[in-house]
Amino acid sequence: NIVYFFIYLCRLKKRFFIKSIDMLTIKQITENTEEVIRGLEKKHFKDAKATIEQVLAFNDKRRSTQNQLDKNLAEVNSLSKSIGQLMKEGKKEDAETAKARVAEIKETSKALQAEMDKAQEDMTNLLYTIPNVPYDSVPEGVSAEDNVVEKMGGMETELPKNALPHWELAQKYDLIDFDLGVKITGAGFPVYKGKGARLQRALINFFLDEARASGYEEIMPPTVVNTASGYGTGQLPDKEGQMYHCEVDDLYLIPTAEVPVTNIYRDVILDEKQLPIKNCAYTQCFRREAGSYGKDVRGLNRLHEFSKVELVRIDKPEHSKQSHQEMLDHVEGLLKKLELPYRILRLCGGDMSFTAALCFDFEVYSEAQQRWLEVSSVSNFDTYQANRLKCRYRSAEKKTELCHTLNGSALALPRIVAALLENNQTPEGIRIPKALVPYCGFEMID
Repeated sequence: NIVYFFIYLCRLKKRFFIKSIDMLTIKQITENTEEVIRGLEKKHFKDAKATIEQVLAFNDKRRSTQNQLDKNLAEVNSLSKSIGQLMKEGKKEDAETAKARVAEIKETSKALQAEMDKAQEDMTNLLYTIPNVPYDSVPEGVSAEDNVVEKMGGMETELPKNALPHWELAQKYDLIDFDLGVKITGAGFPVYKGKGARLQRALINFFLDEARASGYEEIMPPTVVNTASGYGTGQLPDKEGQMYHCEVDDLYLIPTAEVPVTNIYRDVILDEKQLPIKNCAYTQCFRREAGSYGKDVRGLNRLHEFSKVELVRIDKPEHSKQSHQEMLDHVEGLLKKLELPYRILRLCGGDMSFTAALCFDFEVYSEAQQRWLEVSSVSNFDTYQANRLKCRYRSAEKKTELCHTLNGSALALPRIVAALLENNQTPEGIRIPKALVPYCGFEMID
């Protein structure tokens, strides 16, 4: 019984160790507490200091109970060695006393284990609600108005008098039927027709071919994921209300291919030689966009279902900055080939996503609507997603370390289509950019 109990305690300790790996952000918090708090305040995370203090309190409780369990384990080990010797020496009464002490420790350890599990669970649940800490290069700011314009480029456009917005162009040339989408499903689910459907397919193939030419391996992932995948990349619990949930099967429709593709590397230890991993994927994407209404969501500006090609990278920490720049260059190259006016924004702390440490947005200009339309976000998540995913790599020195994860849209189709239709309208019809003509099979929509 003593031997079995000894094994039992070892298993408890091992089980806890495995669980604790899941949230290595506790290391960041304990070693850089004030820096973490300042970063969370830059993201305007509510009650940052109080939340971090609560995390540290749970961690202290977890560690103190672990220490006591270790002491109990050492005492049981010592007693187990002495009992046999006491029996050999004929000291039966002392042996029985030692056995009674082992039984007492067993009950105490069960209670301690429950306390430690509770502290670990509370800490993990709280950590899941805390966003990533932004890099120092992220500007201060509250909203999109505080983002910094890094670069502007692309071709200037001159539209004919009385230029039309894309939803009127779509109706005029019978490209997209918004009312039919409402009939079949509801608002935000358009039906693409004829040359409108061919333009969609052309853009998808163009984006995928460009990604493959840049060294990305194409993936065709599922468009529904389980809860573990949602937590792995940080959509859950943060964006739970924005995701379509299939409750019977407890599955979620993906808001981006980032989720299934990045989760390929969940619970995986990669070899350093495999990095950087470069994947691309085309998927349909689904977002509830709860609370979105008004003129800014008209037509293709904001949909519940849309097509997107996504880039995902898994990399070493020392190389992820270069990977991020390469992804930015790739997206910029696509917009140049599509001959669209664009700008690149460095997002401020208050406008960044929950999971990003650094993010740049690409926007194209809609001449007909006289506004900028976001078409891509390219983000570096540092080790934040890898902490959740347990995505690691083994270095040449055989040391296991967390990877960095990155992703970016290359590109999301709806607003690209909107800008292409609006910025290329002429009295004769809508001109197709040269780079797309081989994919579309036509030069004009007329």
